[in-house]
Amino acid sequence: MKLFKSKRSTNAHPARNRKLFGIGLIGFTLLILGGFVLRFSFVATVGEVDSNNLAKQRQKQYRTDTVLQAQRGAILDRTGNVIAEDSNTYTIYAILDKQNKNGDKPDYVTDKAKTAKVLSRYLAISEDKILARLNPTKKHVFQVEFGTPGTKLSLAIKKQIDAEKLPGIHFRETPSRLYPNGVFASHVIGIAQAQDKGSGLTGVMGLEKQFNTVLAGDNGYRRSETDAYGYKLPNAKTKLKTPVNGGTVYTTLDSGLQSYLETLMTDVQTKYEPKGLTAVLMSAKTGKILAASQRPTFDASTGEGLGDMWRDSLVEDNYEPGSVMKIVTLASAIQSGKYHPNEYYQSGSVKLDGGTVNDWRTGGWGSIPLSKAFPLSSNVGMVKIEQEMGAGVWKSYLDKFKFGQKTGITLPGETNGRISFAQPLDQAITSFGQGIEVNVMQMMQAISAVSNDGKMLKPQIVSKVVHKNGKETVYKPEVVGQPISKETAAQVIDAMRHVVNDEDGTGVAYKMPGVDLAVKTGTGQIASAQGGYLTGDSNYIFSVAGIAPASDPKYVLYVTMKQPQKMTEPAETILASIFKPMMQRALDTTANGTVSKDTNTADVPAVTNAVLTTAQDTVKKAGFDVATIGTGNKVVQQLPASGTKALRDSRVLLLTNGAMTMPDLTGWSKSDVLKFVQLTGKKFKLVGDGFVVRQSIAKGTLLGDTSGTIEFKQQ
Repeated sequence: MKLFKSKRSTNAHPARNRKLFGIGLIGFTLLILGGFVLRFSFVATVGEVDSNNLAKQRQKQYRTDTVLQAQRGAILDRTGNVIAEDSNTYTIYAILDKQNKNGDKPDYVTDKAKTAKVLSRYLAISEDKILARLNPTKKHVFQVEFGTPGTKLSLAIKKQIDAEKLPGIHFRETPSRLYPNGVFASHVIGIAQAQDKGSGLTGVMGLEKQFNTVLAGDNGYRRSETDAYGYKLPNAKTKLKTPVNGGTVYTTLDSGLQSYLETLMTDVQTKYEPKGLTAVLMSAKTGKILAASQRPTFDASTGEGLGDMWRDSLVEDNYEPGSVMKIVTLASAIQSGKYHPNEYYQSGSVKLDGGTVNDWRTGGWGSIPLSKAFPLSSNVGMVKIEQEMGAGVWKSYLDKFKFGQKTGITLPGETNGRISFAQPLDQAITSFGQGIEVNVMQMMQAISAVSNDGKMLKPQIVSKVVHKNGKETVYKPEVVGQPISKETAAQVIDAMRHVVNDEDGTGVAYKMPGVDLAVKTGTGQIASAQGGYLTGDSNYIFSVAGIAPASDPKYVLYVTMKQPQKMTEPAETILASIFKPMMQRALDTTANGTVSKDTNTADVPAVTNAVLTTAQDTVKKAGFDVATIGTGNKVVQQLPASGTKALRDSRVLLLTNGAMTMPDLTGWSKSDVLKFVQLTGKKFKLVGDGFVVRQSIAKGTLLGDTSGTIEFKQQ
């Protein structure tokens, strides 16, 4: 008999099992739903998910913020003429993709030949080269640009090209800084650049850097709520924060004098190729800097030459001043009562503990009175004067004249200078400008004590600052000490007269007919990296400092030249080609900026931004000849600058907004050509002197990046 095992034990109560499963499933579902309900309740109550605020996220999703760019403030000359201001430049590009449309209209270059022809009238690039760009060798090119000639275009040129209604031609806007004068105290004014893509401009040199917080504006914004398509949401509010434009910096510079100085400096730089060149013109009674320049320099409007020299040589470079320092030595000796002009000494050389000091003239001048040491620029005589004072007294006067200290001029990067004074030889040679290092502004400050009746003036480059909130800060002339008396200053000026007027004086090359001039020349040695000093006729820093009129000082002019590579003339002749015309131009200008009466001069009218034909008529009616550069119909820049005096019948150059083309320079003077070079920013090799007889670039040729040669000949 077979026994069967029952299966009821495993399959018993199937209905009950299903019921239990169903109850469990429902319970689990209710638990999940309950969790969601609790989560949603929490989110609804608190308004956060994973520490993220939902309201803020929604605002961020639908909020549109537009930055309202503030304008950077302007830098002006002493009469309010613009030296630097905010602007936008434009880069032109052409779309070639035939699929690109603006609605139903094509938004690509449809007629390449016509486009090339039209653009060649506005860009410094030939029609053939433009056409080649519009026909790239690669296929499927969406857009092309036109290299350097297609960048940094002005708004005026952009508008003119827009007016031609060329399909496919577009522009990209870039915030920039406009420096309308080009090479114009470039290292003093400095530059402002965008540090990051899309960021505002930041001053990185000169006054742009020194007053960056004043010049930089505060950006605003416009905040609104929009949908995914950019349309404003109903009842949405717009929040607006108005931008605050930057403040304004007024300099002490005189545009007319500065432009003239740049022309003279460029002429010397081109002809003699010095490794360094500086010049500063200062008001003798206020310390205000009216003109200041250096070489190497750069064109602030294009940036050309910027890589050659970033330092402001006027405040950042130390050098041994050489014999111009004898002004301070003589002043100190007279003031201390240790100067005995009628005492004789043996010139030529003098032995000191540690070495021998020699005069620049081998063998000297025999036995001569100390009164001759200054006009003859005798080193031995200065050592005798220093020894009469004693090292302690001499050092006290170096301190009173504030050598080894910053002047505090409102320019970045100023050096302290340095004085070597440990040994008797060190102490002695400082009397003639060795063993002591200065910067240009320290020398200007020291000389001001002589030109200002013994009261020493701090060099001043800024006259006023208008802050972004409207508050003004006025910089007044500042007396920083009185190292000498009025009587001592007068005696030093009289000694400086002898330098230029005595037949054997070292400054006879600077004599100016009809001008009461006081001068001191200098030839400073240059330290060698291997020790000692460099040798050779040109391995010096040549200099001249002058005060005029000597009887009632109005101007101090100081020029230095380092290592001219083409020293085809004596150093005095080279420096005089800057000093004499610059001082004469300054003397023709009175202290308040107006020019003395001269029937042969006239005021240069303001024609910048005027229609070309109107500008030409205005300039001609004012008594000047006109030269036009470019193919445009509007004047964007002029030289000489408006408000300055110029000789009647002299040439006024007008740069237009069209393509820059080469004029016929035949018969132009070298000074006019230098103005042309400055205005265009182009490189030319200038050969000879006198007037233009030949030019390598033909009249009407577009001025691209290639340099040319201009030849001169005396008539």
